[in-house]
Amino acid sequence: MARRGVLLLSGGFDSPVAGHLMARQGLDLIAAHFSLEPITDDAAAMKARTLCGILGIPSLCVVRVGEAFAEVAQKANRRFYFILTKRLMIRLADAIADLESAEVLVTGENLGQVSSQTVASLRAIDAVAHHPILRPLIGFDKQEIVDRAKAIGTYEVSKGPEICDLLGPPRPSTHARLDQILAEETKLDLPGLVSSCLSKLVSEKFKANGPPAPLPPRTAG
Repeated sequence: MARRGVLLLSGGFDSPVAGHLMARQGLDLIAAHFSLEPITDDAAAMKARTLCGILGIPSLCVVRVGEAFAEVAQKANRRFYFILTKRLMIRLADAIADLESAEVLVTGENLGQVSSQTVASLRAIDAVAHHPILRPLIGFDKQEIVDRAKAIGTYEVSKGPEICDLLGPPRPSTHARLDQILAEETKLDLPGLVSSCLSKLVSEKFKANGPPAPLPPRTAG
């Protein structure tokens, strides 16, 4: 079992529950939040800070990716926006994992909920990762995730609209091939985007709240 992981923490329901499940397995977590600032305000980053407190995660890395995501939306085929930006986040999370001596990445992805979470899309996302990606919610349905968010105390913070699709297309691709994604990435200065985003990384430390509380067993159905 890996001992240290980077949790890609958004302001939604999924990633906090994923982090809680992995913490119960003994994984020490560092949270990484990718903020759309300056396109948006810092509300999502503030939610991430609050979620770290609830989950007992002692370290949060906030990376401002708004300008980089806008460049992706402008220069690449917008049908692939969600996969391209997710691959960029994985590159950044890999770099944070190296800095923090983490062995794995943890995401809240679960199969089929959004365009970047089909089998084809997940394959394209996995292809760029240098660390194993753990997806503890892969087979969960949305209601089950919401129920677990209520049980661990993150529901009230996570509810409300998410802004992750602010720059995305109305009809994104759901079955992108890796060769298509690689072709789109040639339109981007990826090393420059990664370097620019990492230069805006802010690391914050919190007091840990102790081990995560247990959850009731997962129900069938």
